[in-house]
Amino acid sequence: MEDEQRLPGGRTVGAVRRGGAVHRPVQPWTPTVHAVLRHLEAAGVEGAPRVIGVDDQGRELLTYLDGETAGEELPWPAWVYSDAALVAVGRWARRLHDATLDFVPPPDARWLAGQTWRPGLIIGHHDAAPWNAVWRDGRLAGFFDWDTAGPSSREFDLAFMALTWVPLHARSFAERTGFTAFDERSRRLRLLLDAYGYGYGYAGDRTAFGTVVAARARTNAEVIRRMAADGDPVYTALEPVAAELEQAAREVALLPASFWHPAAGGRSD
Repeated sequence: MEDEQRLPGGRTVGAVRRGGAVHRPVQPWTPTVHAVLRHLEAAGVEGAPRVIGVDDQGRELLTYLDGETAGEELPWPAWVYSDAALVAVGRWARRLHDATLDFVPPPDARWLAGQTWRPGLIIGHHDAAPWNAVWRDGRLAGFFDWDTAGPSSREFDLAFMALTWVPLHARSFAERTGFTAFDERSRRLRLLLDAYGYGYGYAGDRTAFGTVVAARARTNAEVIRRMAADGDPVYTALEPVAAELEQAAREVALLPASFWHPAAGGRSD
């Protein structure tokens, strides 16, 4: 039997690798997440693990996405804040959202965050951040840890990518991860949104996107605070993260209107 290798991260759900498979504890929402992943596989969407099944210990089995990860050490590797990563994340998000627009969850669907699905919503990853990304051969290979997947608007899922990849997170967070080019953030945001196609007559209003980003940061902070108040030790440990998310919302609210506007001349593919 192959040895199991602990995978980094996983504050809430541990994961190990054995060969080409990832073994993770089954959660109440796992069957619903598997339905999403199977939908993506049928739609030909790359950059997500495939469902293999369940192992002899009752853990879910997913394919392993091979490549480099940001890991648990800081600062993050240079590829995280490359222009190429921003463009790849934007294009990947668009493929995910378009492919899940026709997804219909099973009647007994459960989502980690307890969302309610309705026609017209997409399924967002909701945590498609550098810490869940895989980089291989100079390109984005995909995202793991889909427990957070659930019904969403396009903007709400994309807002978290803007927080963590541009990054529009709190300055203290960005600096700790190795980001220093704060004067470049408006240009970097345009790269992400251009790659997605957001705000060019298809979906979204860039002048209002800042409000969505701030709301997303506050929502994440509120969830952490609520879970910590219930005594969950995992979320109690995350309370400093909630504080930085609240700071991010304040900082985003102070950005001028010009920060959110597309560059003169329109789209810059």
